[in-house]
Amino acid sequence: MERFRWIGVLLAVIWAVAVINLITGYALNGWFGLRPRAVGGLDGIVLMPFLHGSLTHAAANTVPIVVLGGVLAATAGTVALTATALIVLLGGAAVWLFGGAAVHVGASGLIFGWFGFLVARGAVEKRFVPVIVSAAVAVFYGTMIWGVLPGQPGVSWESHLFGALAGVVTAFVLRSDPRT
Repeated sequence: MERFRWIGVLLAVIWAVAVINLITGYALNGWFGLRPRAVGGLDGIVLMPFLHGSLTHAAANTVPIVVLGGVLAATAGTVALTATALIVLLGGAAVWLFGGAAVHVGASGLIFGWFGFLVARGAVEKRFVPVIVSAAVAVFYGTMIWGVLPGQPGVSWESHLFGALAGVVTAFVLRSDPRT
């Protein structure tokens, strides 16, 4: 159970911030959300996953955090926290550099990053467990891929796209045999 504790901590922080954000009229999003190409929005690279636009938004991210975060912790436990940090930093930096003019908030970039990492890891590692996990994640969560396309107003498809790409890059960076 120790390897899953950080997911519980992550969710506790997300929900505590969601309640504080609700009480403040979502002022935290304006203060700490990611604002592309604005120096004042740089802190959003790290803080964006903890901020949400509503309680419904936080709730929508909770199940994928539990499922994909749980799969990550169970099958890539030694690199799970490092992978998470890289995904947040790489994906957030790309949104900051290339994202549309909006305040970007939510953990979906991280979720898409975990998806990209878990799917790519099977191809990168070429070992039994990562390949099986990769196939299972692709089957059960494969329709997520449509979330990287623009189209739904108010949804940061940029976070989805750059999170997924950051996950793929992270799978290569953290591969167990760097010669492959």
